[in-house]
Amino acid sequence: MTEATIQIEGMSCQHCVMRVRRALEGLTGIGDLNVTVGQVTVSFDEAKISKKDIEDTINKAGYKVRS
Repeated sequence: MTEATIQIEGMSCQHCVMRVRRALEGLTGIGDLNVTVGQVTVSFDEAKISKKDIEDTINKAGYKVRS
């Protein structure tokens, strides 16, 4: 498993946290998740999912990944 911390713009409350958590929990290859306002720390299996896929899912959930 690989671990990454991703900074996220546009999150302001627990509703945002839950929205990102639900979006990521639905992906294959995701392990541990720690979602807080403004960031997510996630472990994932690179054989099943890429960091870019995770970032794209966050963007599709309505938030912006900080580069």
